[in-house]
Amino acid sequence: MKQRKLEILLEQVESFDSPNVNLEQYSTPALLAAEMLHFAYMQGDLEGTVFDLGCGTGMLAIGAKLLGAEDVVGFDIDNKALEVARRNAEKLGVDVEFIHADIFEVEGHADTVVMNPPFGAQFKGNDRPFLLSALKTSDVIYSIHNCGSHDFISKFIGDARITEWYSTAFPMKRTFKFHKKEVEMVKVEIYRILR
Repeated sequence: MKQRKLEILLEQVESFDSPNVNLEQYSTPALLAAEMLHFAYMQGDLEGTVFDLGCGTGMLAIGAKLLGAEDVVGFDIDNKALEVARRNAEKLGVDVEFIHADIFEVEGHADTVVMNPPFGAQFKGNDRPFLLSALKTSDVIYSIHNCGSHDFISKFIGDARITEWYSTAFPMKRTFKFHKKEVEMVKVEIYRILR
């Protein structure tokens, strides 16, 4: 499937009904999700089992399944977001398992993790448990982080290594009252990490 076709399909994914600022619940835009997932697909990393950590309403999990991942499991602590994720998967006709779990409780093994973890804007270090869980449960990780995170991630992942990374834009829609613009273009980096 071409990246643009995936993006068009993912535009049907509903966002959060009432996002939680403490959980940094920003929906991954379809454009960015399609870009990252297509990157993983072209590397051959979406062929087996895929976990989406902090899956929210299912954007990355659903996209991975649309691109042919065999088994996809999304994990999130927010039951309301998981209800929306299940509706989204049904609407797009894909079989994705969604599990209610704290990031510290994620178990099992995946060939690949895809995730858009909290950036730590509300609470510094919120992305660390996601990286630790991904390193514990998978062989390959695709993750979105604030621009300028390379040195931190390189040190934090220990023996794992960043094989590729690049900068792109995250068109963040106005989600909370403190947002001033309707859409803020946030510079982010997408990482491929090999354990």
